[in-house]
Amino acid sequence: MALKVRLRELIYDVYQRRLRRQLRGARSPRHVGVILDGNRRWAKEAGLDIAHGHRAGARKISELLGWCQEAKVEVVTLWLLSTDNLNRSSAELDALLEIIAGVVDELTDASNPWRVRIVGALDMLPTETAARLSAAALRTEGRTGMQVNVAAGYGGRQEIADAVRKLLQQHAEAGTTIEELAEFLTVDHISEHLYTSGQPDPDLLIRTSGEQRLSGFMLWQSAHSEFWFCEAYWPAFRRVDFLRALREYSARHRRYGG
Repeated sequence: MALKVRLRELIYDVYQRRLRRQLRGARSPRHVGVILDGNRRWAKEAGLDIAHGHRAGARKISELLGWCQEAKVEVVTLWLLSTDNLNRSSAELDALLEIIAGVVDELTDASNPWRVRIVGALDMLPTETAARLSAAALRTEGRTGMQVNVAAGYGGRQEIADAVRKLLQQHAEAGTTIEELAEFLTVDHISEHLYTSGQPDPDLLIRTSGEQRLSGFMLWQSAHSEFWFCEAYWPAFRRVDFLRALREYSARHRRYGG
C-alpha cells in the first residue's frame, strides 16, 4: 500500500511539473471565479457528517489562493454561500455560517496580503454574521495584494436587482426622472452598481463536483467568461486540477464576437 501511494505521488509530481512547463509564457486570467461545490457529497461518500465536508472545503481555500497568487491572478471570487443555500436546515446553515466567518477571519489576518471584499446581499444574512464579515473585510483596506471576493448570501439575479435598485435610488436622489434615465441608460451604468464594481469581469470560471451549470453565479459578469468544469469535489480539488484549468484557458482563442 505504501509503495502504491508513493508511486501515485511520484506520477502526480511528474504530471504537475509537466503542466507548469506547458504554462510558461502562457497568458493567465486576470480574474478567476470559483464555485466551490461538492463539500456535502464529499463528506457523505467518506462517511462523515456534512459539517466536516464544509470544514474540509474551507481548509482548501488558502491553498487555492496561493496557487492563484503564483499564477499572477489579480482577482479571485469564491462562491461560498448562495441565496438558495439560506433555505437549508437551521442546524446545517448555522454551522456553515460559522465556518464561512472563520474562513474570512483567516483570510483577513494580518499575515495575509490579500484585500477582501464581501459580495452578496448581506441583509439576507444574520445580523451578527454580516457584521463580522464586514468588519473582517474592513481590516484589509489599504493592502496591496490580490483582491479576494467572498460571495456569501450571493445570487446573480439578486445582484442585478440590487444594482438596478441602487441605480434608481441614486438618480432619484439627484432629481432625475424615469424618462430622463431611460434616455441615457447603458449597461455600464448597471455595471457600476454591481457587487464587483471597479473590478475586471472574470476571464475564467471554475466549478467543481461535475456539475456543468453556473446556478446564477456572476450572471452579468460572465458574458465573455471561459468555463471549466471539474469532476473532483471541492475538498479533493488539487493543484493539477487548477493548472489544467489554466492550460485549457490559455489554449482558447477569445474572439469576443469579432
